[in-house]
Amino acid sequence: MFKKLAVAGFVAVTFIIYSLHERSEGSRAAQKVSSTTPQHATASINTTTYKDGSYTGKSTDALYGFVQVRATITGGRLTDITMLDYPQDRDTSIAINTSALPVLKQEAIQNQTAQVDGISGATDTSKAFTESLQDALTQAKA
Repeated sequence: MFKKLAVAGFVAVTFIIYSLHERSEGSRAAQKVSSTTPQHATASINTTTYKDGSYTGKSTDALYGFVQVRATITGGRLTDITMLDYPQDRDTSIAINTSALPVLKQEAIQNQTAQVDGISGATDTSKAFTESLQDALTQAKA
C-alpha cells in the first residue's frame, strides 16, 4: 500500500513539474512586453524600402556588455541581421541572449522594422538591439 502511494505521489509531482516547465517554455513568447511601441503596432509590416547592402549599427550599451548588429538589405527588404557583439561573458547573459536574440531578429525581419516588442527578462538587450538596428536601418533608408 505504501509503495503504491509513493509511486502515485511521485507521478503526481513529476506531472506538476513537467506542466509548469512546459507552461513557462511555451509562454516565453507571450511574456513579451513592449519596450518601444504598443504590442499591436508591430502587427503591421513596415513598407519602407531600403537601399541594398550591409549596414552596421552603432554599438549600444546593454548594461552587461554591448550590442551591435549588421543589417543586410536585399531587394529593398531587411533579409538578415548579424549579431556582431552582445553580452556573452556571464552564464546569465549567455542564457538570456541565446533565447532573446533569435526572437528579436525574427520579429524585426518579419516586420521590416527595428520597432519590435522587448523580451521580458532581456529588457536591456532588447533596447540595445532596437537602438543598434534602428541606426543600421536609418543608414539604409532609400
